[in-house]
Amino acid sequence: MAKLFSKNELPSYVSTRDSRERLDLITENVHVGARHLRADRIIYYKGDTCAKHYHVGSHHFFVILEGEGFIFTPESKHRLKPGELAIIEPEEVHWFENDSEVSFKFIEFWVPPPKETIWVDENDI
Repeated sequence: MAKLFSKNELPSYVSTRDSRERLDLITENVHVGARHLRADRIIYYKGDTCAKHYHVGSHHFFVILEGEGFIFTPESKHRLKPGELAIIEPEEVHWFENDSEVSFKFIEFWVPPPKETIWVDENDI
């Protein structure tokens, strides 16, 4: 049987760092029985950024829905646009920035779910 959820039934969070929003889609907080996949919907508003970090033992995928923003690694900077897919390898440091006037929205997937998230600068979470 298919499981259907309205947006109001899914856990949502606002960053304590800026105005970013996260909506849990497939996580330990949304009980669908998925053990090998996690997914969230993320919105970065104008000027929002995230701290440099990486995920232990997990590939990280980003499907861009709306707007544009940057994904950074220590070696690269790429502008992401709707319809694009970005993939981060396990333990690859990365971070985001929305430098545009419009919301930057994407779905992120972790396969398998990370064992841990490591913040490069513990004071910049």
